[in-house]
Amino acid sequence: MIASVWTGADSAVAVAVVVLLLLSGFLAMAETSLTRMNRSRARSLREADRRGARALVGLVERPENFLNTVLLFVLICQLVSATLVGILAGHLFGAAGVIVATVVEVIVIFTLFEAIPKNLAVEHPDSAALVSAPVVAALVGFPPLKWISSSLHLFATWAIALAGVRGTGSQVTESEVMALADVAHEENVIEEEERDFIRSVFEFGDTIVREVMVPRPDIVDVAHDAPVREALEISIQTGRSRLPVLGDGGIDDVVGIVNLRNLARLVGEGHGDDFVERHLGEAHFVPETKKVAALLRQIREGNNHLFVVVDEYGGTVGLVTLEDVLEELVGEITDESDPDDDEVEVVEGRGLVVSGRLNIDDVNEEYDLELPTGSWDTVGGLVMDLAGGVPEPGEVFEVGPYRLVVQRLDGRRVEEVLVEKGERS
Repeated sequence: MIASVWTGADSAVAVAVVVLLLLSGFLAMAETSLTRMNRSRARSLREADRRGARALVGLVERPENFLNTVLLFVLICQLVSATLVGILAGHLFGAAGVIVATVVEVIVIFTLFEAIPKNLAVEHPDSAALVSAPVVAALVGFPPLKWISSSLHLFATWAIALAGVRGTGSQVTESEVMALADVAHEENVIEEEERDFIRSVFEFGDTIVREVMVPRPDIVDVAHDAPVREALEISIQTGRSRLPVLGDGGIDDVVGIVNLRNLARLVGEGHGDDFVERHLGEAHFVPETKKVAALLRQIREGNNHLFVVVDEYGGTVGLVTLEDVLEELVGEITDESDPDDDEVEVVEGRGLVVSGRLNIDDVNEEYDLELPTGSWDTVGGLVMDLAGGVPEPGEVFEVGPYRLVVQRLDGRRVEEVLVEKGERS
């Protein structure tokens, strides 16, 4: 039963309630969209010249400047509107007005001016943020509100420090960027190759020279007392444009480097019978633990494309070239001198036959395996660790759900391994 007739004052209160609720809903949408927006996305919207993007970037760069103001306004709007609804309901419905006001505030206000605006912001984050950013920026820039916001921020900072809570900031991690790249690929925003390149860039920073080098047994070299003509023939036959030159101490005594172009020039000028040691270039050495990214910077700053990789005792463990480094970023670079033998062969009904020389991280990523990693870098290294020495052809090792069968050896090197997957009994 209505306790009183509708008056002009009631109309004014009702209008005030509607205005406050609309403002509350708008700010609720603004709060959700702005707090979900990251700096990189805001900057991309600005570069696309979207309306409101400039104000959006300014807010997202310093979220603490707007968040307190928005939360304060939402709270004021909701409290004042709830109070006015209670007064209006009490005037119209008497004692029953408490129930009416509660229903209106819980169901209508929450649904229309809290849940719906925030869901819109979640479903349309860019549009919601661009629409709300100029308004919020104007509110934040209004002097009285700016003072209130600053005071609230100082109080909140003091309270957090008093509680002993340390902030971690809003730094974007590598895993988050790679997850974003995966999502962008799934939504057809970027191609698979672009996604893989992004992942390679991050992995590049953690890769060391030992993981990309040509290992010691595969080094093609030439003796210091070999004729230039012989060195040229070795270079042409093996497809190597640069060769390390060894002194009397063998592979651990690299005394210089010769390259194909100079060798061909020397032969053309009639110096084919000269000893190689008379025409050496300087040899450059890097430790096996050097980061590949640092090596790339070193290559860019100099004019050297081949480095001798040494261990902590100064012994030669391999060679690394510019091509080896770039392949970590862009994938395998194949030219006419590379062998065309596949390093992985799918055996129907059994598994994969993989080269023992393959990097175990690359195999795991490319073929969705979970072979264990450790002090070894290659599949062959894993097998030798499991064997505790040099295994025999046909020897089988079980690790997790995998059976590793040694297919072929080359001397003491594991050349091919059959990887079978199946649950262990």
